[in-house]
Amino acid sequence: MMKIVNTKEFNEVFDKGPVLLDLYADWCGPCKMIAPVLEQLSTEYENVTFIKVNVDNDPDVASKYGVVSIPTLIALKDGVVVKQVAGFQPKPMLETLIKTII
Repeated sequence: MMKIVNTKEFNEVFDKGPVLLDLYADWCGPCKMIAPVLEQLSTEYENVTFIKVNVDNDPDVASKYGVVSIPTLIALKDGVVVKQVAGFQPKPMLETLIKTII
């Protein structure tokens, strides 16, 4: 299950194993489209931590990774960025992204 976190909570979990970070905003159409796909994947890949950060509420995380468009998905392994993609991604592309960190 995806968990929405703020900057402080993100800083506590981002370096703990494989993490897929979704930077989004409530008003973003592509963010709304990708959300159910990510939710489904979070149940299929239980060994990966799926977290969401709302860039409007917590812009610090977006700034940290140089995010200029949303949704941006960042695959992290032990706190290190393995891959970063922007925009809506179909499920097979997301699975490929996840496999880079497991």
